[in-house]
Amino acid sequence: MLILGIETSCDETAAAVVSDKKEILSNVVLSQTAEHLPYGGVVPEIAARAHIDHIDAVVTKALADAKVTLPELDAIAATGGPGLIGGVIVGVMTGKAIASVHNKPFIAVNHLEGHALTARLTSEVDFPFLLLLVSGGHCQFLVVEGVGKYRKLGGTIDDALGEAFDKTAKMLGLSYPGGPAVEQLAKKGNESAYSFTVPLKGRAGCDFSFSGLKTAVRTQIINIGEITDKHRADICASFQHAVGESVCDRTRHAIETFKQSHQSASFVLAGGVAANQYLRGRLEKVLSEYDMRLIAPPMALCTDNAAMIAWAGIERFRLGQTDGLDFEPRARWPLSQAS
Repeated sequence: MLILGIETSCDETAAAVVSDKKEILSNVVLSQTAEHLPYGGVVPEIAARAHIDHIDAVVTKALADAKVTLPELDAIAATGGPGLIGGVIVGVMTGKAIASVHNKPFIAVNHLEGHALTARLTSEVDFPFLLLLVSGGHCQFLVVEGVGKYRKLGGTIDDALGEAFDKTAKMLGLSYPGGPAVEQLAKKGNESAYSFTVPLKGRAGCDFSFSGLKTAVRTQIINIGEITDKHRADICASFQHAVGESVCDRTRHAIETFKQSHQSASFVLAGGVAANQYLRGRLEKVLSEYDMRLIAPPMALCTDNAAMIAWAGIERFRLGQTDGLDFEPRARWPLSQAS
């Protein structure tokens, strides 16, 4: 089985061909970083126009790299949401057009489900498993009981973790995208230099909160006045340390809740922030306390890509789940509604 995946939910135009044998035959990702760099963040209108400009070439290259023609495909999968609606529309309409012309089934994939199921593409992971999905727009714990079967244990009550990283970087005058910049500079800093309050530490439940931490960073920068490179490194290290403390505390709560009804030892970390090696290391120590194993996709598959969309399409296609060409792109699409 071969499925073409298309991903255009934010600022990467991507296409990939994946087989049901877990072979990634191609995975083309065209980043729009240069277009958004002058603005310090993603501009939705610019992103949508860039997707229109590049989607045909990206799909053509994905097919060429995979040495596959459109008639050889079994189905077309495209991100149907959530995401920046202009970009989602571009991907969905492209997927529908290919499916219609070549008489192929169309599968609208929830972008978050793509992240959630990537671990099953790259590792041997059975259902159920506990998932921590962390990205620029999402931050939540989910019990994944099967394809389309997700139970949310908790999520952020304000900012997503990736957003907190990006805004901290912007306040410090670091390059875009901010997450990797903060992580790299933190390696040079002293994590004990500033004592940022750890959000929600010790509180019941599995929710997150990062708005207060972001505000604390801003207040510290204002109090310092003239920021030096050392200040930046120390703030990044202290911020990341507080994030790590919060994530570990929340993870313990989520594991204890999960283990009340499941015996699985699999903990999956997914989403763009899953590429952060500091957080991976902190989580591995916590998981060892509960005899659980950390499973995370390779770094290239943590950030937005089309291989994860193609794989989620395969998972759904196996179950006979396809969508009509009247599917409407969605800016919002909670994973709990992806059944």
